Amino acid sequence: MTVPKKLFIKTYGCQMNVYDSERMAESLCDQGYVETSSAEGADMILLNTCHIREKAAEKVYSELGRLKSLKTQNPDLKIGVTGCVAQAEGEEIMRRQPAVDLVVGPQSYHRLPQMEARVRAGETALDTDFPEEDKFATLKGRTKAARAPSAFLTVQEGCDKFCAFCVVPYTRGAESSRPVPRILDEAHELVERGVREITLLGQNVNAYHGAGVDGSDQSLAQLIWALNEIDGLERIRFTTSHPNDMTDDLIEAHGTCEKLMPYLHLPVQSGSDRILKRMNRSHTAESYLRVIDKIRAARPDIVLSGDFIVGFPEETEADFQATLELIESVKYGYAYSFKYSTRPGTPAAERAQVDALVADERLQRIQDLITRQQHDILNSMVGRDLHVLVEKTGRNQGQMVGKSEYLHAVHIEDSKATIGEIVPVKITEAKRNSLAAKHIVI
Repeated sequence: MTVPKKLFIKTYGCQMNVYDSERMAESLCDQGYVETSSAEGADMILLNTCHIREKAAEKVYSELGRLKSLKTQNPDLKIGVTGCVAQAEGEEIMRRQPAVDLVVGPQSYHRLPQMEARVRAGETALDTDFPEEDKFATLKGRTKAARAPSAFLTVQEGCDKFCAFCVVPYTRGAESSRPVPRILDEAHELVERGVREITLLGQNVNAYHGAGVDGSDQSLAQLIWALNEIDGLERIRFTTSHPNDMTDDLIEAHGTCEKLMPYLHLPVQSGSDRILKRMNRSHTAESYLRVIDKIRAARPDIVLSGDFIVGFPEETEADFQATLELIESVKYGYAYSFKYSTRPGTPAAERAQVDALVADERLQRIQDLITRQQHDILNSMVGRDLHVLVEKTGRNQGQMVGKSEYLHAVHIEDSKATIGEIVPVKITEAKRNSLAAKHIVI
């Protein structure tokens, strides 16, 4: 009997990397691999990297330095770097860390089986091309058993916006949308495995324009309505969106599509029109707020999420105050804020930088405001009847944990619910980052 080889994947960054890691693991199944939860004892280690956060490449090199010692214990161990840092750094990774056997960018991971065979034969393998063939078309169907009742599904990759701070157009390439039939096939496979909630992923997901059954381009709203027809699929979400691509049909779907959840992540990055122009965001604070008004008119109870970059080059106190004013106006249920850090090769990296201490102080102020808004919305849920998709058992006896329609984590006390059920609950308490509830027995 052949002993299976062990595969360990460490995933950094966004939800799309989580999805990519699953697909990479599936593509290596036919090569005799099974996933393991530990790098120790693995026969192949893949670091699926993200280039968004500060010093992302250096963190990868630091991790590689720790992992290379495992090769002395297992000379047959192969180490690979995948994802956006792999795309950006390429051969430099192998030059700086000879323990690396393969480097593959996010557009080429469907070639992993061939690359694995090469490194097993004693070669090194590098692929950071933007291949013409559709990687999704060459991958087999979803083969892994469902681990949870919710799953990610990539429908769009790349970005054509070229924001001045962002490396995505350089690491993920131009916008590309998967055909509707292939997405529906994968969604059906996920539902057959027990998935009840799907989050559609894309670097600019609401710019989706995949080919439909008749060959014509379909919008994200049209895709959502097609997914809405799948029996057993109960919830649909999507992320991440651009304000300029919030079309009227997509806004309308938030008010009329029962399975589309009342939560939207819509990054604005700054409330200052001057900074937005320097970011090359191609929208203004006013146009963003108009979109928010239209969304809330369609779905008044929607919970909004956003992204903010603090200390962007040339940001003044007046620019920062404009951002605080926008946040006060919108009232976010969630928001992610970051201090600007340079990305080599992007336009903003060459500009005058804001003093680090000033940026730190602004970040603290914006996070204090966002935290207050998050707590206000959590408190507003107390006493409401919601529905929770149960995802796992809790720490306490009889406790189950899941997500509400609004994406809040909910701890259900004394529940007989099972994982994968969507159960009615009454919210009894708002905690720091979650809600407590009682199961409503009907």
